[in-house]
Formats: sequence, structure tokens, C-alpha cells
Amino acid sequence: MGQVIALDVGGTHSRAALFDDAQIVWRDSVPTPSQQGPEAMLAAMLGLLAPLRDIDAPLGVAIAGRVVDGCVTADTPALVRGWHAFPLARTLAERLARPVRVLNDARAAAWGEFCFGAGRGCSEFLFVTVSTGVGAGLVLDGRLHLARNGFDAELGDTLAADGQTLEAHASGAAMAQRAVELGFTDGKALCDAADGGDVRAETVLREGIRELATKLADASVMLGVQRSAIGGGLGLRPGYVERLRDELERFPALHRHELVRAELGADAGLHGVAALLREP
Repeated sequence: MGQVIALDVGGTHSRAALFDDAQIVWRDSVPTPSQQGPEAMLAAMLGLLAPLRDIDAPLGVAIAGRVVDGCVTADTPALVRGWHAFPLARTLAERLARPVRVLNDARAAAWGEFCFGAGRGCSEFLFVTVSTGVGAGLVLDGRLHLARNGFDAELGDTLAADGQTLEAHASGAAMAQRAVELGFTDGKALCDAADGGDVRAETVLREGIRELATKLADASVMLGVQRSAIGGGLGLRPGYVERLRDELERFPALHRHELVRAELGADAGLHGVAALLREP
């Protein structure tokens, strides 16, 4: 397949790209009206894609939330109102008169990193994004794992020992909440303080990282994961992966695997959905 169109709908910005084979030949972005519901977001998507309306190419969409048969349900801070089994694939296909495939954004990013970034050459690969929330995508035996009910690699919803979710401990939103409780202005200020040697800030940051390291250790023995790549706004901060690697090294060798930074940044989801569209 030659040309394909990719759209990545994020909580703050939506990005579109036209691919010719594996190369981006056109791209643009617009703010995402994420607090205004599906119809406003749909209008923003259509406006972003308008310059490509005469190009005969399928469309792949990466979006936060649970995706089942092209329908999106919001279970994430990025999408708030009205996303209850919204038929996004069907709606876009009808409006744009082209085939449309919709995929969770973390799963799309995982496939992008596997094909073109940090996951190359690794048949059992886990991508984890640590940002406002915690998301993940899993590749097993060289294939993207997608469950029929949309619950696949939902790492952020796994439970810690205290009964709370991993996301409640390790996400950027959790860090921001703890930061305010400790008197910092926000999560960035807490992370900056930790980098500067503040013991309280380092302790809070390490608590979340330790919970994530435990889940990665479990993935080694439950799924045979050989390599994990960490992305997202918090996950790509200098020092984050190094701290995470330190915590993972505390486990026995059986529970450890290679840990690296994601390589594609914000383009991972675009590359992922484009690659899926190009598959036979």
C-alpha cells in the first residue's frame, strides 16, 4: 500500500500526517477541544483532515480511551464528556468516504516503536507511556496484542498492594497531586526539586517509580517481555528511566529485562496506525 493517512488525537493537540510508504510527506496539528465532547472533537478532526479530502487513502486514528470495534469509551483524563461507545470509525468513514481504523493511542505508539523505534528486533516488547495517566501497548511474538473487549495491556489499571491502581501512584496526575500536598506548585516543580537533591521530592517520585518497576518485573515472568520502552511527558524526563532501571535492578535476574527510552516521541502513534494500515 502506498499512501495512508494517520491521525493522533491527544488531550491537548491532535496531529495528522500523510504517509507515502513509511515517510511523512505532509503534517499538521490543531488544539483538541477535549472538554467539549465527541461532536466538537469530531469537527476538529474533520477540519484538520480537510486538506487531504481529495487523496484516496485509508485513515488510521489513534485516540485515548478504550476502543472496541471502532467505538471509543472514555476511561482516561484526556477525554471527559460523552465518550460512551461513540462509533468513531463508522462516523469518520461515513463523513470522509474512506476506510477507517481506530486504535487506542498507547497501543498505536507501541506498534510504532516496535516497527521503527525502540522495539526493533525484539519479539516480546512492552511500551509504557507515563504522562497525565499511565498507558501501555504489548507486542508478543512480533504481533500487536489487541483484546476483543479493549482491555489489553491496561497497565495503569492494574492494582498496587494498597488496592489503588498503578495510575494512582505513578502517573503525572498523581505526582501533581502529591506535589501540591508537599507545598510544590506542580509535578514539574516536584521533579525539578528531586533532581536538585530534595529528599522529600525524591521519595515521592521514587514511590511511583517503584510501583511501575514492580509491574515491569511481573511482565518479565508473566509475558516473557524482553524489552520495555518508556515514553510520555514524565517518562521521558531526564533521569526517569535511570531511576526506573535502578528499581528494576533490585529484583532477581528472572524478573529483569532491558529498559530503554522510547525513540519516536509524539510521532509514535502516527507511525503505529500508519504501519497497521499498510499490513496486508
